Amino acid sequence: MDREKGAEAGFGLHPRLAADTIPVGELGLSRVLLMDNRLFPWLVLVPRRAGAVELHRLDPADRALLVEEMARAAGALEALFPCDKVNLGALGNLVPQLHVHVIARRHDDPAWPGPVWGSGHAEPYPAGEGQAVAGRVAAWLGCGRSD
Repeated sequence: MDREKGAEAGFGLHPRLAADTIPVGELGLSRVLLMDNRLFPWLVLVPRRAGAVELHRLDPADRALLVEEMARAAGALEALFPCDKVNLGALGNLVPQLHVHVIARRHDDPAWPGPVWGSGHAEPYPAGEGQAVAGRVAAWLGCGRSD
């Protein structure tokens, strides 16, 4: 078994991430998810590493790959959605599984200039719209759909 497949063994998506997102696809390291909140173009990258909790605890190769995938995700959001800033965050206080938020922000969005999480501003995508957005992001990233 190669190193990558061995590292993925036992990987599962935290139930809260699964409940709050729409699958986009798979990159070399990360599962890419779209947060089900149409108010903000918002991706979540989840490294497929069982037990991963902290960015600094990833092995150096995985850590470097995650940073590259964060940059790709930010580039996708900039290319597909008008934005003034891209926020990156890895908090993990409610969901301990390592995951990185990549969020396109605009000066006129409802949570600006504060963080989007905990802002009270959330609106799920209408039926089919979230899947369409996820498809556009997957096509831009060139990643296979994970649903």
